[in-house]
Amino acid sequence: MDRKIAKELLHIQGWLERADEIARDGQDTYNRDGLRQEAGDSVMMKIGEAANRFSRLGFVAPERVDWADAVANRNWLIHQYDEIDRELTWTTLVRDLPEWRDALSITFADATAELDET
Repeated sequence: MDRKIAKELLHIQGWLERADEIARDGQDTYNRDGLRQEAGDSVMMKIGEAANRFSRLGFVAPERVDWADAVANRNWLIHQYDEIDRELTWTTLVRDLPEWRDALSITFADATAELDET
């Protein structure tokens, strides 16, 4: 695995942990807390940007992960910020991103091993 890809994967792992933290207190807290909402948006935008880099580098996503979905989500959040659907962003945080975390778990371990070797 390329060192640059390994570093980016571990960034994604950290952002997925942040998404878990945001979701942990439940949807009512998320809906009332604008700062949590902005933090969730930031996490999703960063993941989308990393996914865009992976696509350009030819790094193939594991099954159940679609870089194009993350890039499209990033673009929506950045360019349509005045039309964000909080029900949809909540669903992304509590359903989609945990699925990605699980699907990427072996890849995260490989990235860690790659960086530990150097």
